[in-house]
Amino acid sequence: MKAVIIDNEKHLLWSEVPDPVTRENEILVEVHATALNRADLMQREGNYPPPPGWPEWPGLEVAGIVLEAPAHSRWKVGDKVCALLGGGGYAEKVVVPADMALPIPEGLSMAEAAAIPEAFATSYLNLCLEGGMDKGDTVFIQAGASGLGMAAIQLAKALGAKVVTTVGSEDKERFVQELGADVIINRKNEVIAEVLAKHPVDVAMDCVAGPNLGPCLETMARGGRWIVIATLGSPMSELNMLDFFKRGVKLIGSTLRSRSTEMKAEILKGLEERFWPALASGEIKVLIHATLPMTEAEAAHAILERQENLGKVVLTRLQ
Repeated sequence: MKAVIIDNEKHLLWSEVPDPVTRENEILVEVHATALNRADLMQREGNYPPPPGWPEWPGLEVAGIVLEAPAHSRWKVGDKVCALLGGGGYAEKVVVPADMALPIPEGLSMAEAAAIPEAFATSYLNLCLEGGMDKGDTVFIQAGASGLGMAAIQLAKALGAKVVTTVGSEDKERFVQELGADVIINRKNEVIAEVLAKHPVDVAMDCVAGPNLGPCLETMARGGRWIVIATLGSPMSELNMLDFFKRGVKLIGSTLRSRSTEMKAEILKGLEERFWPALASGEIKVLIHATLPMTEAEAAHAILERQENLGKVVLTRLQ
C-alpha cells in the first residue's frame, strides 16, 4: 500500500510501505479520509514520535470502511467507521484496536467523520474528565478557530457552559461567534489576562501556555482547573505559587496520545454515548476548512503552519 512518509529533509512523500497486518482484537480499515492535527506538524519536525507499535507516518484520526474484523467484535466487513489512532492515518489502510473505532454518525461524510475522533475526544477528555466541567461553568479555550477549538466550544456549549476563547483575526472572531462563544479575545490587540479577570474561569483547556500562563492563572476562579495540553507559546512560564495554592487552583498536564488503548476506548465510549446524537442531528457540527488529496499533504500542512484554518483540514483518498 502507499502512505505519506517523512523523509530525512522533512518532506512528505506518497510512498510504498508494507501492508498492515491485524493482530488479535484489531480491525483493518480502508482509509477514505484523515484529518490533520498540529501534532502532525510536531511529528514532522521530530518532536512528537508515535507511541510504540504504531506506524511511523502521521495521522491521528481517520474515517473509512472495515476490511477485516474479529469474529466476535462489534464490527463487520463493510461497516463505516471513524477511529482514533496513535499514528498511521496518512495511508491507504490502517490497523486499529477494535475499541478505538466508532460508527460514523448518521448523515456525516467521510471527511466530516475523520475530523471527529482526535478533536472531540481531546475536548471530552480535558473538559469533562480532567476538568469536571459542569453546567454554568465558565470555560476558557485557547485557539477557538482551530479544529480542536471548534470541537471544544461546541461541547462546552452543549453542556451549558459559558465559553471564553482566543482568536487572531476578525474572520476567526466571526467563526467562533457562530459556534456559540460568549466572550472572544483577539490576542493581537487585547491582553488575555485582563479579559479573563472580568470573566473568572472554572475550567481552561490551554494549548499555548508560555509566558501568559502565570498571569492568566491569577485570574482564575477559586478551585479552578487549568489543563495544559500543549505549549505552542513556550514551555516556560513563571507562576505565583502563593496565590496559586491559596485559591486551590489545579494545574493539570494532559495528553490524549500517551493514554493506554484501554483508557482511549473508555474516552471514546463516553464521547459516543453523550454526543453522537447531537452530531447526527447537526446540533454539533463538524466544520471543514479544506479537503485535499492525500498526495498533497505538504499543502495541507502549510495551511496549519500559516494558521489559516477555520476548523479542520482533511486529506482524502485517491479515487
